[in-house]
Amino acid sequence: MTLDHDNGVLDDPVGASLRGAHAHLGHTLGNTGLYRSGVATFATVGVDPGPQEWRDLAQQLGRGEVADMFSCDSLPPRDWAPLFALEGRQMVGPERVGHTETAPAVELGAESVPEMLDLVARTRPGPFWPRTHELGTYLGIRDAGTLVAMAGERLHPPGWTEISAVCTDPEHRGHGYAARLINELVARILARGERPFLHAAEANTGAIALYERLGFRTRRHVTFRGFRTPS
Repeated sequence: MTLDHDNGVLDDPVGASLRGAHAHLGHTLGNTGLYRSGVATFATVGVDPGPQEWRDLAQQLGRGEVADMFSCDSLPPRDWAPLFALEGRQMVGPERVGHTETAPAVELGAESVPEMLDLVARTRPGPFWPRTHELGTYLGIRDAGTLVAMAGERLHPPGWTEISAVCTDPEHRGHGYAARLINELVARILARGERPFLHAAEANTGAIALYERLGFRTRRHVTFRGFRTPS
């Protein structure tokens, strides 16, 4: 069976999430929006913003604040100072899960946040904050009680769930933990009648190769950009 989902919502996954499943975790104004502090730093001005959208986002963020534009293709007015740009890609997942070993995974909640933050600090999979786990289900693998691998759900536009924060402690790599966790999340997402997707930095060729082996395919290339609002 082929799942019929609208790919178009993936052009602005932050906005689609904030207007739907994550409305309680952020703020919106017109076509713009951003997540609450501690949940995520991502902001959106929509797919085809005009001057009003950039003014609305600046109003929400405040003067001299960081705007993490995620995969926004548009550039802000000239008085917004550029902070970073990172090339990446958006990948959509398979419609079924192949046969794999079952991950000895546990769900991670608020009580696991210190361990999750420690693992993220050592592995640097991407942005992760004290309330990021509220975006969806996060799974982990423990060794002798210590959290050594993790992956979870982040953006949630209609019909889709993003897999994120995939990381394994350097001393525990080579056991297939990342693949097991991703496949477990894919199975859960598909069971809800949704499709998985994710984002990867273009330079992270090892991760991209893993995702392709697990059935993910590139939908589009993106640039993750950050700016500082006018002061």
